[in-house]
Amino acid sequence: APARQRQEESGGLTIDNSTAENHCTIYAISESPENPDVVWVGTDDGLLHVTRDAGETWSELSGRVPGLPANTWVSSIHAGPFDEAVAYVTFDGHRSGDMATYVYRTADFGATWEALASDGLEGYARVVKQDPVNPELLFVGTEMGLFVSLDGGGQWARFEENLPQVAVHDLAIH
Repeated sequence: APARQRQEESGGLTIDNSTAENHCTIYAISESPENPDVVWVGTDDGLLHVTRDAGETWSELSGRVPGLPANTWVSSIHAGPFDEAVAYVTFDGHRSGDMATYVYRTADFGATWEALASDGLEGYARVVKQDPVNPELLFVGTEMGLFVSLDGGGQWARFEENLPQVAVHDLAIH
């Protein structure tokens, strides 16, 4: 999106050297624990790519994600720990006023996507992780807290074990 990178033509008084407003920046990256040649990359202007040959070629996947508005920020990617074809992705549209929860899974290197967000989730999504032992156990951090699914994303419940209703930006799952 070169049009988003023309800050000097925007009429502002000074150019922002922090690059916070340049967009088109890789924001999320995840390497498959099953195959280091498989790498998933997402940007802050809504592009999602995967390589299966260690970066020699890339497939752009953004248009394949159903129900996702164009240019929605890729907030996290989690390469599945059990299968190199699986990835989980969250998208965040709050910067453009979209407060919906976007959580998706692919099991075929991004050819098709399944929406995992349901009534049990609240807030725009920040991060998604799959448990490294139990493949049915998923965690999603949103602006409104931490949520857990025991059935692979079919149903969600708020994690309330002494955790207040706060934004969860990242999760370390070991």
